Amino acid sequence: MLQPAYPLKTARLILRPFAQSDLNALHSFQAHPDVTRYFFGEPRTRAATAAALRDKIARSTLTEPGEYLALAVELIDTGELIGDLTLRWVSNEHASGEIGVAIHPRHHGKGYAAEAVGELLRLGFDELGLHRIYGRCDSRQVASASLMEALGMQREAHLRENELVKGEWTDELVYAMLSSEWNRR
Repeated sequence: MLQPAYPLKTARLILRPFAQSDLNALHSFQAHPDVTRYFFGEPRTRAATAAALRDKIARSTLTEPGEYLALAVELIDTGELIGDLTLRWVSNEHASGEIGVAIHPRHHGKGYAAEAVGELLRLGFDELGLHRIYGRCDSRQVASASLMEALGMQREAHLRENELVKGEWTDELVYAMLSSEWNRR
């Protein structure tokens, strides 16, 4: 079980549960074509973002495998919501998890994603006790692949044309980190 002691703070960020008041900020990047370019779905409508937000609000703890933790990424200096993190508890038997991140494009290139995902990895390894955490991305998502490599995750797979994304067969990259690697970093 994972019940984080909120709010979680990094040097520049606050990671916290989502709240209903996050709708406008969340929609500002979930509706952005650059954010959803390599995702299965299209940019979200306001109604779709509202539905997603209702689900995210209910995801502030992990009690069993199959669930995911949803965290809002907020700038300490301004209180602006700039991103969305997920940590999915994939398996108890195999002690594995999966991470996901989306940051508003106007905040790309500032190191916020690395800072936020580093804290997500800490939660997964140090608090949930996972053995292996992985992340996946479309092979055209150079920034996502670079982020995972910069965090010390190892590329484990390059799956060729394994997913149909918006009518196009795409390659997928899989990166992972083991708890032993996390402890040595």
